[in-house]
Amino acid sequence: MAEPFDRYDAELTTPEMVILELEATDKADAARQLAGRLHAAGRVTDLPRFLEHVNAREHQLATGLPGGIGLPHARSEFVNQTSIAIGVTKYGHSLDFGAADGPATVILLIATPASSFSEHLEVLATLARSLSKESFRESLRRAYDAEVIAELINSSLVFFDH
Repeated sequence: MAEPFDRYDAELTTPEMVILELEATDKADAARQLAGRLHAAGRVTDLPRFLEHVNAREHQLATGLPGGIGLPHARSEFVNQTSIAIGVTKYGHSLDFGAADGPATVILLIATPASSFSEHLEVLATLARSLSKESFRESLRRAYDAEVIAELINSSLVFFDH
């Protein structure tokens, strides 16, 4: 049986792609900070142009999920492998991602290569299922540890078939 992520050199996220105590002025600033982590990790090749894709997607449809989750995402030719950057806001901070029940305190930026349409949808659907569980959202909020958060996200996608 194939190991999860065996077609990749790295997992979908790493502790370096996690921002604890995120302070952002708005959702665009949060996306910029998270995309910066993907760029620093070599997953995004052109940061400004990738952010144009993220912001264009955000203008089409709000990406807030119930329970305080922001899920900005984009498929882009400036992404070389499917990756997720995670931000957990500093206590007392939250960001409006358009969810009906209020602002977000956990933000997950999903970046997928432009050619990976079905993979993009599968990652979104798999993550949305995990994030619909209160216990999973609370685990992310309470972790206070980038390694634990990265592991939670990666393990929620273990059965995702690349």
